[in-house]
Amino acid sequence: MNPGMASLNSPRLTLIVPVYRSQAMLNELHRRITAAIDPIDPAFELILVEDCGGDDSWNVIQALAHIDPRVHGIQLGRNYGQHNALLCGIRAARGEIIVTLDDDLQNPPEEIPRLLAKLEEGFDMVYGTPAAETHGFLRNQASRITKLALQGAMGAETASKVSAFRAFRTRLRQAFADYRSPTVNIDVLLTWGTTRFAAIEVRQDERAVGASGYTVHKLITHAINMMTGFSTLPLQMASVLGFLFGVLGFLVLAYVLVRYLIGGNSVPGFPFLASIIAIFSGVQLFALGIFGEYLARMHFRSMERPPYTVHQGTDNQISSVQTAASTHVR
Repeated sequence: MNPGMASLNSPRLTLIVPVYRSQAMLNELHRRITAAIDPIDPAFELILVEDCGGDDSWNVIQALAHIDPRVHGIQLGRNYGQHNALLCGIRAARGEIIVTLDDDLQNPPEEIPRLLAKLEEGFDMVYGTPAAETHGFLRNQASRITKLALQGAMGAETASKVSAFRAFRTRLRQAFADYRSPTVNIDVLLTWGTTRFAAIEVRQDERAVGASGYTVHKLITHAINMMTGFSTLPLQMASVLGFLFGVLGFLVLAYVLVRYLIGGNSVPGFPFLASIIAIFSGVQLFALGIFGEYLARMHFRSMERPPYTVHQGTDNQISSVQTAASTHVR
């Protein structure tokens, strides 16, 4: 079917790809997506959100949008991160079902029909979980830390299967339509709208060109942001630690008093006293640090800092949708 004719119809599927330094892979990504989705929905739309990677990706996106009207490009004002870029694309989507995938072709577009088939079994959200991780050891460990951080918000079973390759019903975005925080995690936000999750094993390919923009440091920072931004678990941990060390303090006091009453002498040794003081001081500082993280979240929310801003789009339709969304979240 002629792409120009397909654009006249309302799409059933919207594919969203956050783009970061992927100029060498975008043409192949478009070719494979088109080949995989055309038989299912010739009127599909592909939204490419360029997250200011500093390469020539935006020019490639503009060229693709020129030759295929189903391709829509959004360039963010600066680098906001993968999940913020996804939120931008989700708010612009027109299809009934949204599919998100990475720009590095590690998520094979040919697996999308399997996600959609599972979605039709009555689920609202389906993850494509890789059968085997293809990242390095440190990256895999950092990913596990991120999934552990997600457990508090999503539950252990669901969090263990989280992936950037997902399909879900567009109506779920209504649950976070008014979300304004600059800290964004799409997986947590989607749990606000449904509990009907599923996951299937999919193939994960090697990255063909370049290196991932997700470093171990970024993933650990992302995990900390999720725990303090979407969960009260750290506050509960601080409370439990405070209680346990309070009990320990009373036990130490009881030991000192009993020894004094029975033996008539106090506990000798400065190291013992110094170690107790150091332990309690460390716990107090740890708890204060957790409280500080939550205060920082409140501070950023009080400033109403947007999760993203749009620099430009490849067509008026996308630009108008994003202008309305940006006005709404402010």
